[in-house]
Amino acid sequence: MGGDGGAEAPIVAEGLVREFGDVRAVEHVDLSVAEGEIFGFLGPNGAGKSTTVRMLTTLLRPTGGTARVAGHDVVRDAPAVRAAIGVALQDAAIDPLMTGRELLRLQAVLHGIGRREGQARAERLLERVGLTEAADRLVGRYSGGMRRRLDLALALMHEPRVLFLDEPTTGLDPSSRSNLWDEVRRLNTEAGTTVFLTTQYLEEADELAHRVAIIDHGRIVREGTPGSLKGEVGDPTLVIEVPAGDEDVALSALAPLGEFRPARSGRIALGLHGGAAAMAGVVRALDGAGVEIQHIELNEPSLDDVFAEATGRRLEGAGDGDGAGGEGSAEDPRAGGVAELEEPMGDELGGAIGGAAEAGR
Repeated sequence: MGGDGGAEAPIVAEGLVREFGDVRAVEHVDLSVAEGEIFGFLGPNGAGKSTTVRMLTTLLRPTGGTARVAGHDVVRDAPAVRAAIGVALQDAAIDPLMTGRELLRLQAVLHGIGRREGQARAERLLERVGLTEAADRLVGRYSGGMRRRLDLALALMHEPRVLFLDEPTTGLDPSSRSNLWDEVRRLNTEAGTTVFLTTQYLEEADELAHRVAIIDHGRIVREGTPGSLKGEVGDPTLVIEVPAGDEDVALSALAPLGEFRPARSGRIALGLHGGAAAMAGVVRALDGAGVEIQHIELNEPSLDDVFAEATGRRLEGAGDGDGAGGEGSAEDPRAGGVAELEEPMGDELGGAIGGAAEAGR
């Protein structure tokens, strides 16, 4: 998707770098997000997603490179950036002793919105995110999904041009996650809001994003539409489980049928030449080698395959259920867990979340 031909993209980053002491958490990131686009920023914990968002939202000063959001430099014009954006961070604090309605009205005051208009917007937003009936309940009694929806409403109070959502559905149950997805779609479709979405959930990126960038160890390793990225993977992935101790025999039997891919612990993954038509050959090969098949499935290329092709391991959030599970290594398609990277956090906070109050006054 794109905006007007000569207009500057609402999010542009060039050579963005962030260092914490000797650790480089973000390494020369280049991004351009078009007007009215939902842009998915996908990667495992510790990859640099949240650090990048904090730089783009003026909460963290870049060590190097430049970024412009809503036409303003994130360092030189930080107040103007904050006035133009909405931010719902993963770790945003919401006062549990206030009601949802009180918090929305307070947000209006902080943005310099008049009392009558602020009350009207609060009511519209409560209805939009499905919290009208819970508006006068203390936030401390909200469920996790309700708190996330309230956080989204707070970020929308000043009608931002660009909305940043940092891991918006982490920890939510499937129903709450789906409801939030629907709201993000409506917001993008009806209001034309540009959305920058960070996530480790592959399904979330696939469902919502017009384009996706995959970040790993602070670097962008793939970028494109979900469809085009999956199309580059090629063959579907065969996933097999065999009895413990038979893995090496199975690997030898399967080697002529395709290329091995990173797999989760206890499984073998193979890019199967010929796809479904070659499944009978897989069964014959393993039967001939005397290997019992405990589980077998054939999956069309996914964003998890894209990540695996780019990095040599599977992405967190890509497994069964809510996505917990071990990662595979590039060298061994049977490999177990990979240590989770820690993303260091600095102490530089460049302004208020969800748009600076001083910019709205």
